[in-house]
Amino acid sequence: MANEVKDQLTADHAELYDTLVARRYFAKFDTITGHLARVAAELEKEGQLTRLEARLLGGYIGKVTATFRALSHKYLMTGRADGAPRITFDRHESGFPVAQELMLMAVDAQQADKHLAGPTEAEIKDRMIRQILADLSIPTALQYALSQRMYYNTLKEGGIFWARNDPDAQWIETVGDRRKYLIHWAVWDTQINLPIVYLLDVEDGGKKPLPTDDRRWPLAQSALMAQSLGGLKLLTIATGFDTDFPDLHPKRLRRIHLGPMYSNSFTLQSGPISDVLKSANAGEGEDWALVWTVEELVSDREEDGEAGWFASATKKQIFKLNPVNGAETGATRMHRMIILPEMPFQVLVEQNPPGFRDVRKFVVGAGGRIIPQR
Repeated sequence: MANEVKDQLTADHAELYDTLVARRYFAKFDTITGHLARVAAELEKEGQLTRLEARLLGGYIGKVTATFRALSHKYLMTGRADGAPRITFDRHESGFPVAQELMLMAVDAQQADKHLAGPTEAEIKDRMIRQILADLSIPTALQYALSQRMYYNTLKEGGIFWARNDPDAQWIETVGDRRKYLIHWAVWDTQINLPIVYLLDVEDGGKKPLPTDDRRWPLAQSALMAQSLGGLKLLTIATGFDTDFPDLHPKRLRRIHLGPMYSNSFTLQSGPISDVLKSANAGEGEDWALVWTVEELVSDREEDGEAGWFASATKKQIFKLNPVNGAETGATRMHRMIILPEMPFQVLVEQNPPGFRDVRKFVVGAGGRIIPQR
């Protein structure tokens, strides 16, 4: 079946034509996203995430899960019903659906009520039974209608990871004349086709609390979303924000890449991870690995900025860059993790490729238990 998938996929962005292949694709991600939430809980236990950060990150992971659930309904009848749509995914860079899928889903969500105004799920199922009994035929068209109703129902329920998930601010504490917030937002990056979460620790010296300030908050939200591109360095994002908002002081910015996903059956990969997955030759449920990368930029200190003609001096953040490659990465540090089942992990340990020696490993054990490895 793996060869069948390879025959179908001939470009970086590929479609899945076969019903069973598409269903296995979505089943794989349903499993993987469940493990991501457990890894976030493990990072909280280790003190690498606060309880609030773990809760927020878990919320975004839950939204990714809901997105895949919605798409699995939309493409449930791929290859079976005439005219049924086919999902397009990035088999080379990320393993995830292309960003265009998320954009189409947002458009569909706006029209969900129209599509749900037709026959109910119970009515469609009743018609299916009647066709089976009366005509002795498979009700393919009705099955497709039911799958689409399930799709629009899922969109209607909400909790979806959209192409844009606008910033929200969580108050942390107030120290002196500054309020501390954790601003969080997320995007499905159009360049690399991955869900990316941003966490920004900010100190607010404004007169009004930032989330209720109808002048600063909308501008701050727009500025952050405009800079949410994987190709931009964290230093560029944080410096621009620090300059544009004199009374908002960015202290720590993190960008979390929830992917890419590698699978010998679905994706094209090169280098050590390709050798590991091929050598593991794992079954369908264990043929995968997911990389989780956290870029981090922290403020080293504050300095007085230049004062204008009619304004007092502002505080300027001096960010700390990694002494080895900070100029290239624009970050203080970078944490790379990989989540994978036991069989590929055993092969990874045996081969011990240089590029993975400093990568934190999380192994999925029996019953979905996460086993941290160093």
